[in-house]
Amino acid sequence: MLGGVLLGVLTGFPFAFAIGGMAIVMGYLLFGPSSFDLIYSRVFSLVTNYILLAVPLFVFMGNMLEHSGIAEKMYDSLYLWMGRLRGGLAIVTILLGTVLAATVGVIAASIAMLSLSALPAMVKRGYDKGLASGSIVAAGCLGILIPPSVMLVIYGPMATISVGKLFMAAFMPGFLLSALYMIYIAIKCHLEPELAPPLPPEETSKVSFGKKTTMLIIAVVPVSILVLAVLGVIFLGIAPPTEAAASGAFVATLLAVAYGKFNLKVLKKTSLDTMRMTAMIFMIGSCSFAFVGVFLSAGGGKVVENLILATPGGAWGAFFVIQFLIFILGFFLDWIGILFITIPILSPLIPVLGFDSLWFAMMICVNLQTSFMTPPFAPGIFFLRGTADPALGVSMADIIRGIWPFVIMVLVGLALMVAFPQIILWLPAKMIK
Repeated sequence: MLGGVLLGVLTGFPFAFAIGGMAIVMGYLLFGPSSFDLIYSRVFSLVTNYILLAVPLFVFMGNMLEHSGIAEKMYDSLYLWMGRLRGGLAIVTILLGTVLAATVGVIAASIAMLSLSALPAMVKRGYDKGLASGSIVAAGCLGILIPPSVMLVIYGPMATISVGKLFMAAFMPGFLLSALYMIYIAIKCHLEPELAPPLPPEETSKVSFGKKTTMLIIAVVPVSILVLAVLGVIFLGIAPPTEAAASGAFVATLLAVAYGKFNLKVLKKTSLDTMRMTAMIFMIGSCSFAFVGVFLSAGGGKVVENLILATPGGAWGAFFVIQFLIFILGFFLDWIGILFITIPILSPLIPVLGFDSLWFAMMICVNLQTSFMTPPFAPGIFFLRGTADPALGVSMADIIRGIWPFVIMVLVGLALMVAFPQIILWLPAKMIK
């Protein structure tokens, strides 16, 4: 079954059709007409899951923010503060990507905003195209990890883990990756200064300290309000994630109104983009959920469990095998498909192996950061390639060359979270019940 899905994807079929078709064919061959009842019940249970209502709300929030102009204002203010550093614009890009991740939560929107605001500024000032494009993809991909994250909303119900706890657990890993990215850029630019020349003094000194401070406050306050509207109410125990997502969508709309960017055209485009993205997620999720139902009913889950438990090295040997498989799957499959296939199979194994379910969930989510940056699938690379201005001359080779150091930084982050699990577990323990 798994081989059939991979073959279908590699031959060009959309992932949902490949996995859904395999579920129907193998279900009928194994169980006859009764398999359709199994498939129907699995699909119905997914699309009627109340928690997943947060998916379209968070997607709407991210798309509305894309039109609000917040990203451009923040980049302009940070640009003035850090442009004189070697690699300063790349570091600003990581900082902006981290802030966008805490407000947007949609990778395509984050990378599009960064490529439109940061890429021209870096390339025109002599930055290495690989470093510039790699920092944009890495920063944009943080949006699927740092809350509010669609990935965590999907993960929670499948593994029966509180989405609110997943949100709190993801903050420190997300900030850790952001810090690792900035440290890499700073060291790289110190060793090879020609990769990222500092801005000339006259470009930043013409703006007074007071004006720069005012610009930064004006850019940061709206973002802080949005973060409080979503994550603050979850942390304080005021509302669960679904209702917090509705709060975030409402506040994002108000911000677009306040910035003068809201009109009927924007509302229509935001709504259509939200419906397309939500339909794609639910289509892949429904077909994957049906596939997993057939796979588990046929005894596939037991086979996988026996293989993993028989891994040399005990629980840690099994852990590293699982992480390696997730990493390799990221080269070929979308993160949505990887989650819907693997999590229902792996979740029952986690208590058996003796790991904390929340910690293990976050290790998988951090690992999946690499799936956006590792060719041939690598949606983050293609998002940047599709939105970058052709006049800048950024090639696919430049992007791939620039992204690999950031993939290595993700693996370093995973190693640190193995050595220091409280990076993940500390903040959820502080939540107000």
